[in-house]
Amino acid sequence: MNHNKTQPKLNIYFTAGIPQLEDTTEIIRLVQDSGADMMEIGMPYSDPVADGPVISQAHELALKNGMTIEKLFSQLKSIKNEIRIPIILMGYINPVLSFGFESFCRECSESGISGLIIPDLPAIEFELNYQNILKQFNLNFTFLVTPETSDERILYLDSLSSGFLYAVSSSSTTGNDQVILKNEDYLSRLASLPLKNPVMIGFGIKSKEDFENVTEKADGGIIGTAFVNVLLQNRDWKTKAIDFIHSIKA
Repeated sequence: MNHNKTQPKLNIYFTAGIPQLEDTTEIIRLVQDSGADMMEIGMPYSDPVADGPVISQAHELALKNGMTIEKLFSQLKSIKNEIRIPIILMGYINPVLSFGFESFCRECSESGISGLIIPDLPAIEFELNYQNILKQFNLNFTFLVTPETSDERILYLDSLSSGFLYAVSSSSTTGNDQVILKNEDYLSRLASLPLKNPVMIGFGIKSKEDFENVTEKADGGIIGTAFVNVLLQNRDWKTKAIDFIHSIKA
């Protein structure tokens, strides 16, 4: 990685369909206008195994609000022409397969989506069955790596990924407070590997200081739980959400 590098990229995650069903487009505009470099939108699912309590609660609320993949695509299409930063959809494989993988990718491409993250899609299955469909619709796909992932496997997942490589700080769920942000050895190891993709660090970033710590050795950071908390806990979430992103980017 180049150490006289550019500004680290800020990637903001939120779950579609919270606080209210129709807030998605407003949050997209807000995240983009507040200076984030990209965003991930979570597709709510009833069994979000990789997510901690806050994001699981967001999934639950979104489903209760009536959020569906179809609904999300129609929201995305309604503001497609305003989108200037990459939007990645993050979710689980079951709802995508129910929708139909190829139809899903077609909709993504027609909705201005630039890539996908599906943590429970095994790499080998991706390679055999889905990689070509994604290429056909010009969509990136990002794999996750953890400190337990071997160098050999990191290189393999990097070779399959496009857009970026998602480095989680442990095999635990998202938003885990026990995460050691300064996982120096792991970050150094990632920085020393000849990776083709930029590395984005996710899980546990809550402040500008956290963001600066993790991006010393990586290309960017992903903030999910802390941002979703802002949306869920404040009646005036719009102002608070803008302030939160500004506080990281300032």
